[in-house]
Amino acid sequence: MRGYLHKPLSTTMEFIVESDKAELLERPVSPEMVIFYITQDTQKHPLLPELKAGGFRVTGRIPTLCSLSDPISGELVVETSVVPIQSIDVHLLRIESILSGERIVTETSLVQSTQIADGDVCRNMTLPIYVILPRLLTCPTSLAGPFSIEFKASIVITFESQLSKTHPKSDPRTPRLWMAMETLPLELIRTR
Repeated sequence: MRGYLHKPLSTTMEFIVESDKAELLERPVSPEMVIFYITQDTQKHPLLPELKAGGFRVTGRIPTLCSLSDPISGELVVETSVVPIQSIDVHLLRIESILSGERIVTETSLVQSTQIADGDVCRNMTLPIYVILPRLLTCPTSLAGPFSIEFKASIVITFESQLSKTHPKSDPRTPRLWMAMETLPLELIRTR
């Protein structure tokens, strides 16, 4: 308050709080690598007829336990695909949940999207996955009673199709006929 004839002053400021690192885990964190495979049979949503008939198989490995200060690193191999691939992306998703009464309210948001490949890739060639975590949009995975913040990594393969050209600005979290995806849980921890 500034007095009778003046308007009150106020300001808004963002800040980051880091606690003492004495209780944190020692480096390095041994990543718990998960082997995944994506085929037409692992998809829970409908696919284009040419994807169902021709088939595809993508395998790889990615960690499910990662330090906030380290990148997510893994690998991916396109073994077969009859339909040409348009792109391969890794989406980092944040899932916030809260207990409201007797039900759990969950909100999922796309934190970051990293393109691994653009265009049709060579078959049986190992592609590196290297995703740097955004400092301001990530935090350690937290499960605290009625509130939780969790993360997931979603590998999304977009195939070339006439339909994908007519819907260029679709939500990347929503499965489409021309997309194949695999979503894996990701536990983020803070280390020294």
